[in-house]
Amino acid sequence: MHAPSDRIQAFANVGKYLTDFLSNPAAEHHERARATVALAFHKNGWFTEREVNRALTYWSEALNEDDLASWTKPYVPDQVEPLSVGLILAGNIPLVGFHDILCTILSGHRAIIKPSSVDSVLIEWMMERLVVTTPQANDWFELRNETQRMSDYDAVIATGSNNSARYFEHYFGDVPHIIRKNRTSVAVLDGTESEDQLALFMQDIFDYYGLGCRNVTKVFLPKGYDLNKIFAASLPFVYVMDNKKYANNYAYHRTLMMMQQRHVLENDVLLMAASESLFSPVSVLHYAYYEDIEQVEMELKAQEEQIQCVVSKTGVTFGKAQKPQMNDYADGVDTMHFLRNLKAVKASK
Repeated sequence: MHAPSDRIQAFANVGKYLTDFLSNPAAEHHERARATVALAFHKNGWFTEREVNRALTYWSEALNEDDLASWTKPYVPDQVEPLSVGLILAGNIPLVGFHDILCTILSGHRAIIKPSSVDSVLIEWMMERLVVTTPQANDWFELRNETQRMSDYDAVIATGSNNSARYFEHYFGDVPHIIRKNRTSVAVLDGTESEDQLALFMQDIFDYYGLGCRNVTKVFLPKGYDLNKIFAASLPFVYVMDNKKYANNYAYHRTLMMMQQRHVLENDVLLMAASESLFSPVSVLHYAYYEDIEQVEMELKAQEEQIQCVVSKTGVTFGKAQKPQMNDYADGVDTMHFLRNLKAVKASK
């Protein structure tokens, strides 16, 4: 069993294009790509060229024929009954919803895509590239803008906040669906991490300015841990302060915590505050000390529905939180399995 080879090849062609663009962005034939990157930042101040290129680099490596075929082989039969799958995408980091598009099309279905208004530029451009390299791909999807209602769907995959998830559950409750809510990621250090490991760990915090659900927002530290190690490792990421949106967040939360008389540590790159909460605002890293690692494991187990991934020596590798494998499915829900069995689910309703 495998995904349709023409669809795999189509996405692999997009991957090759991205590789070519990233290796020679100034080339004349990449004028459209350069304009797209610039427009993405114009519409969303978090989408700097550095962060957009980070996302494009990830997809240039992921969209290769061998890896796509290997990933989809256990799931997808040669023949499927094409259904229309509505995709309501998030937009917190560049191209965060592209994985759902990829899953849907490689499953042999038709994607009805409603991008987030803050990430529509990149999503629309990627779909444009798909059609440029493979004209028949125009039949594999349909784009809807923010003013158009989602309709004519057989199933839905929707990502949003906890509030919007309640609406999604009500609105799409009569069809097969995956509804995703707010999640975040955490890290557990044991105190023996090397400087290289801590440097990689900083990527898990700062990539995409910490806006992704796979970004670490809280770290558990052994009692007595020297926080200066984290501050020292964070210094190479001072570039985040060049983004006025990040810098404004830093200044706002620093002032707010001082007014609340909370103990906050800072180094003009990162704010650190002791907190029980897993979620922290942009520019802030929550931390907690532990004496018993088993107690931490129990605490994380109790809150697993709020956690996307755990970075540690025994969990997600340092530096890889925002570089998931294709089968690292959001919220632990196997999207490909859902799509693979969609015909049977639909027939049972």
